[in-house]
Amino acid sequence: MNPEPGTRNSELSTDSDSIWMRWALREAEKAFDEGEVPVGAVIVSENRIIGRAHNQTETLQDPTAHAEMIAISAAANTLGSWRLEGCTLYVTLEPCAMCAGAVVLSRIRRVVFGALDPKAGACGSLRNLVQDARLNHRVELASGVLDAEVSGLMKAFFHNLRDVKRSRRQADGEAR
Repeated sequence: MNPEPGTRNSELSTDSDSIWMRWALREAEKAFDEGEVPVGAVIVSENRIIGRAHNQTETLQDPTAHAEMIAISAAANTLGSWRLEGCTLYVTLEPCAMCAGAVVLSRIRRVVFGALDPKAGACGSLRNLVQDARLNHRVELASGVLDAEVSGLMKAFFHNLRDVKRSRRQADGEAR
């Protein structure tokens, strides 16, 4: 089933989606612990994880080191093919344009994500790249899976980040 562009298709979410999303959430927690934006991803094929990752842009100083990109590479390596047909990507945050493009190019069948990304989301928020009828592959979408948990982790991360920056500014002011 290839939904029409612009649809989110949350109704396509299943109970097993929550189980796999918990694995992606574990990856996001690793990113949080490493000081990275807490996004995690797993790719599932035939009821097993074939690729997993979390954001590593700061660690690797690589703007392409998003969880989805690393997980896609890992899954392709596992399968020995760049074609990830029949696979599902579970990711805690709506993919950006770069990651959505990689999803289309890798032929992933389905993307399930937790929280919307109103600033960079390319699976329905700002645009819907993965269901653009002009492309040669369209992806099924399900959104909002474990949204409250994902959003809570994101809010905690950015709250901590603001606290650290505020403390540094105060320390710089006292040092002068």
